Amino acid sequence: MKWRKSSRSGGNGGNCVEVGLSWRKSSFTGGNGTDCVEVAQSVDAVLVRDTKDRAGGMLEFSPTTWRRFLSTN
Repeated sequence: MKWRKSSRSGGNGGNCVEVGLSWRKSSFTGGNGTDCVEVAQSVDAVLVRDTKDRAGGMLEFSPTTWRRFLSTN
């Protein structure tokens, strides 16, 4: 999982708060509940994983590649 520094973190580097990704169900997920895909976006990557196997790994795309993918489908 990727973590990012929260905007609430102090500027001196001492008090840092990290925030994890927020996963959401993709609009490409099937309506029957069996084909589930989740997507999370960070500053420098878009991550995709299978809801049924969250620990099984994920695909990582650059934001540019992800936008290109969405525009072709």
